[in-house]
Amino acid sequence: MNPQPTLLAHLLDAAAARWPDRPAVTSGGTTLTHAELAAASHRLARWLADRGLRRGDRLVVVAGATPLTPALLYAAARVGVAFTLLHEQVRGRPLTHVLDDCEPALVVGSDRSVVDTARARGIDATETTALTDIGFTGEPRHWTPPAGHEPLAVDPVCLIYTSGTTSLPKAVVSTHQQAVFAVRAIQSQLSYRDDDVVYSPLPLSFDYGLYQLFLGAVAGAHVWLGQPAEVGPTLARNLVRAGATVLAAVPAVAEALARLLARGGRAPALRLLTNTGAAMPAEALAALRSAIPGLRVQLMFGLTECKRATIMPPDEDLVRPGSSGRALPGTEVFVVDGSGRRLPPGEVGEIVVRGPNVMAGYWRRPELTAQRFPRAEGLFPQLRTGDYGWVDEDGYLYFSGRRDDIYKERGFRVSATEVEAAARRVPGCASAAVLPPGEGEPAALVATGTLTAEQLLADMREQIEEFKIPRRCVIIDALPLSRNGKVDRKGLAGLIREARHV
Repeated sequence: MNPQPTLLAHLLDAAAARWPDRPAVTSGGTTLTHAELAAASHRLARWLADRGLRRGDRLVVVAGATPLTPALLYAAARVGVAFTLLHEQVRGRPLTHVLDDCEPALVVGSDRSVVDTARARGIDATETTALTDIGFTGEPRHWTPPAGHEPLAVDPVCLIYTSGTTSLPKAVVSTHQQAVFAVRAIQSQLSYRDDDVVYSPLPLSFDYGLYQLFLGAVAGAHVWLGQPAEVGPTLARNLVRAGATVLAAVPAVAEALARLLARGGRAPALRLLTNTGAAMPAEALAALRSAIPGLRVQLMFGLTECKRATIMPPDEDLVRPGSSGRALPGTEVFVVDGSGRRLPPGEVGEIVVRGPNVMAGYWRRPELTAQRFPRAEGLFPQLRTGDYGWVDEDGYLYFSGRRDDIYKERGFRVSATEVEAAARRVPGCASAAVLPPGEGEPAALVATGTLTAEQLLADMREQIEEFKIPRRCVIIDALPLSRNGKVDRKGLAGLIREARHV
């Protein structure tokens, strides 16, 4: 056994050797131990190789959270095939864009329409149901790649499609080396334990959800994959049923759990809550800490392009409100001005990440890769995040806003993130999101809660400068969310067009 894993599948192999009989993953009523998950990945690796896939090929998986999915992803990593995992509901143009862009050798889908779409483009495809027996029955034979075809640490292991300022999603290329480093660095700060049950209600197509599997392998923890229906009114009960000790959350999940526990439901025995992807409202954290004795919180900041940039020590948000933490061990986070010059502590600039966690770049996007992943002194890759913030004297990062989050209103520069936080501090406001100005329309605030639009805007004057308060406000029942649990900005725009506003 390799004492220091260098390939993604080595993480699982090490877990299977150390904790063979402990549960690794649970989903839909099925639980696999670390040894069973490793054996399934070996069987599927043999099947992929027999199907003709080789090192350097691509595999697209369109499926939900079942034990087969992680087994298949680890199998692809063993063969040297780079996998792309899409949400099970992806269809139409988003699906065909990915198929045309990455040109997979194989597509595996949980729905017949996905298979038909792939085959219509001349791509080999099969349904996930055809792999169940292959992955979970038969001799647990160890599979190794043929001599000369072994994956290298610098080979791509994963292509994660992410949206942004471009019209169509682009794929971030992650190598084995970068993924393994990121997993180990994150684990060094979160300290998952081998007796933890990590509940993840996030889709595996969201890299925050995907990496829970890898963190679980490194720690020997049990990862419980929640289903979409489990994140609603039954969330608290499901956490209790799972015996969850760690919750990988986004703001919508934390706020939903806080509301459920406020109604008197039984509190889960969580010891740790993590968050990334969007700013976590302090009010939700305060409510959860009050309802769950002993709960600790670790806030994080990251992007698909570097997986994770900073992590707060446990409960440090109570000491340094607004901070996203310090750089991962072995990495560096700093801010620069428009010319790329490093700025001193306290000055706002573009956030830059440098270290082994910086991914290889964008798939078949050389110009965009050169722009976002410049090489310092021509040698060392770094990531220009397009996000803005500042770093204090102790190296703690404070996020100010994204490039598309910063807008001009009445001649002033405004951060949508700052405005949203101010709205949430108003009693009676449950959640809030800002749509920056566009097409001749001013910025708009969309919120939920018991206040009227007029009351919310008036009360925000005690929280934030007058010039930063949007002139339009709409009160709705619930903010529309994307599949990853983030606010759906396109859905918000549609609601604003339909609603009466001030």
